[in-house]
Amino acid sequence: MRVPRLPRPPGPFDPAFWRSPLRGPWLTSVLGASLLPLLVICALTGLASHLAYSPYLGDNAIVPDAPLGIGLPDVVWPTSPAWLYAATQGIHVVSGLMAVPLLLAKLWSAMPKFFDWPPVDSVGQALERLSLLGLVAGALLVFVTGVLNIQLFYPWAFSFVPVHVYAAIIFSASLVLHVGLKMPLVLRSFRERGIVRPLREDLAHTRPEPYDPHTSTPADPRRPTVSRRGFLGTVATASGLLGLMSAAQVIGGPLRPLAILAPHGTDPSGTAAQDAANDFQINKTAQSVGIEPGEIDDGWRLELEGAERMSLTRADLESMEQRTEELPIACVEGWSTTQTWTGVPLADLAELAGATGAGAVFVESLQADGPFRSVTLGRDVIEDERSLLALGVNGEALSADHGYPARIIAPAMPGVHCTKWVGRMSFEVES
Repeated sequence: MRVPRLPRPPGPFDPAFWRSPLRGPWLTSVLGASLLPLLVICALTGLASHLAYSPYLGDNAIVPDAPLGIGLPDVVWPTSPAWLYAATQGIHVVSGLMAVPLLLAKLWSAMPKFFDWPPVDSVGQALERLSLLGLVAGALLVFVTGVLNIQLFYPWAFSFVPVHVYAAIIFSASLVLHVGLKMPLVLRSFRERGIVRPLREDLAHTRPEPYDPHTSTPADPRRPTVSRRGFLGTVATASGLLGLMSAAQVIGGPLRPLAILAPHGTDPSGTAAQDAANDFQINKTAQSVGIEPGEIDDGWRLELEGAERMSLTRADLESMEQRTEELPIACVEGWSTTQTWTGVPLADLAELAGATGAGAVFVESLQADGPFRSVTLGRDVIEDERSLLALGVNGEALSADHGYPARIIAPAMPGVHCTKWVGRMSFEVES
């Protein structure tokens, strides 16, 4: 018995509803080909960011080591070059933001396919619909949460990073499926129309592609109001401007005034710095994380543990041999800044605690409970002579908002691993 087909709903399910003469396989293919490299770069640098957190150490993992059953090796993130994390995370944010206009344009170009009727009439179409569902849902979660995270705005109750990572996995898997299904159509479109030939057509010569009910070409196209060249030029300009503005917060210097989308806009700290030496980016102030003035006054002590246990005042630390290093600090939001830090090498503190050659150090902050109040740093970080318990920056003492009386600063580390307001350091003693 043959199952009768349901009648086609009105509105967007009617092919005549979609009338833009620009839509068609060629436009969608060009947008997809332009978008794909940015998505690959964004995904790879996102994976790099995950590895930079050294999730195999202590409680560093903020998502499971094997999300959705896909295991990752215990990769030791290198400490050289010092700008490695600043570069990878900066590229991640820049490529992600540049992808937004292209992604929106590609969704617009393929919009009629979301309203195919019947919804499923073959295995191939079912797979295509599945890939579209994963792409759209994954993209909304990945890009919306990513953009809002850059702005330090969290209008949700869930933890950002795990959701962002899981959504990225869904999006990436759907993208692979979608590309595989659509590659024959892309190759055929480029073979028939060329890759750049339609870009030579001005508005007067812009014509719709031949109608095909299996593609997004319109059944009843209206007259064009913009050429394909103009449309793509607008999308490319928007993508480039977003890239430039986001790159400005990574590169800094003379480009900094262009970073109008950075969390603090063109004001680097977003708060009144006590002095010029401390006038650089601050995500969390001492007050915002519950640091009371009494906790960081003259009564502060660093609890140091290893084979030996001791309590050190700031004066004790200042009496030790100091080292000065020019190191960047970079945050997941994509911004980075390089400053000149002075403090005690972590290797010297390990030796003082009787833990020379320690495999790891557990660092705790004085801040109230919350994410990243503690971190575990590995042997490679401890042994790098540039890794410091910093007491000062740019020739002055740290301000309270930058971690006074002492904070961690280490090369190539995520900013959240450069713990501020350090209260305890426990070195792992080799047995």
